Amino acid sequence: MTIWSWSEYLAPIPAQARVTLGEGHTPLVRSRRLGPSVGLKNLYFKVETGNPSGSYKDRFAVVAVSDMVAQGKATCIATSSGNTGAALAAYCAVAGIACEIAIVEGAPIGKLRQMLAYGATLYRIQGFGIDSGISRRVFDCLKARSAEPSASLQISAFTYSPVGMTGVYSLSFELAQQAITGWDHVFCMAGGGGLVWAVAKGFEILQTAGQLERMPLVECVQPSGNNTIAGPLRAGKSTAQAVECTSKISGLQVPNVIDGDGVIAACHKNGGTGHVVEDEFIWQTQRRLAREEGIFSEPAGATAVAGCLQAAARGELDPEAEICCLVSGSAFKDPASMEAMSADRDCPLIDVDELARRLGT
Repeated sequence: MTIWSWSEYLAPIPAQARVTLGEGHTPLVRSRRLGPSVGLKNLYFKVETGNPSGSYKDRFAVVAVSDMVAQGKATCIATSSGNTGAALAAYCAVAGIACEIAIVEGAPIGKLRQMLAYGATLYRIQGFGIDSGISRRVFDCLKARSAEPSASLQISAFTYSPVGMTGVYSLSFELAQQAITGWDHVFCMAGGGGLVWAVAKGFEILQTAGQLERMPLVECVQPSGNNTIAGPLRAGKSTAQAVECTSKISGLQVPNVIDGDGVIAACHKNGGTGHVVEDEFIWQTQRRLAREEGIFSEPAGATAVAGCLQAAARGELDPEAEICCLVSGSAFKDPASMEAMSADRDCPLIDVDELARRLGT
């Protein structure tokens, strides 16, 4: 099973052009400890770490690259903080397409190594992902490069790659299929906002097709240091805002307004709101996911869960509500965060006599 099982609702790609690595159809896991700790009886996690390159971005990349195959394109031009680049590099390798990626300054080394392993050409740019002016210039350069006939610009946002983003609708289709009684809330993390907008669009497609009885509230969660969408959404505003990013959460360092206005409109329509969380709370939630739920998530992947826990602690969620949080990417991609998660533990080298002593045998 792949996301192509939903092809009637995705961008129209000829069957012979479709590539796949077995993406999608990821597990839905019920919370055993985190949910009950804040009074939530029905909290679930949609665990996207099992996708081929380790994140939900494979849903975007498989459609984006398949569309390039259909058009006879030879070079993928992209930008990434890590997961998009890894996904595009993987699918470009399958398709035999060259992949050039502009990387944000703070991208984790694990994600860079993954992209390089797939054969991508990387350009890591000082200030990119931190300074909104530099970020705009990077996008301008990429758009100019991708104007060549054999090239195609692929950025995981509706503003730049609407065809590829239809692949992310599959998250909503799977969640609707996996739900027991239907969802009340679906919490999503946001950098540029494409994921949140795609999830809202996916549910709307199902509702229009008569396959969804009730529309869940789609909740947008961002770190406070990259509050482009969540804060304005919560304040009732109709537009997102550019910021100077101070968050250290890799993958969510997107200081520009990309899909933000669309996210705000979609969330206002379905009743969802914004949630702003501190970096430290995200890191705490990442550790708790590993130690209390057995889910090995990178910090960005734990952000939606952090937003949900914060909302529950503030009394903003019905304890009986059916709630899903997206866990978007694996901790294996971010070695520094892995070290931080386990900093209070060690693995000393001991001899067998010491082992016997410690085990009391």
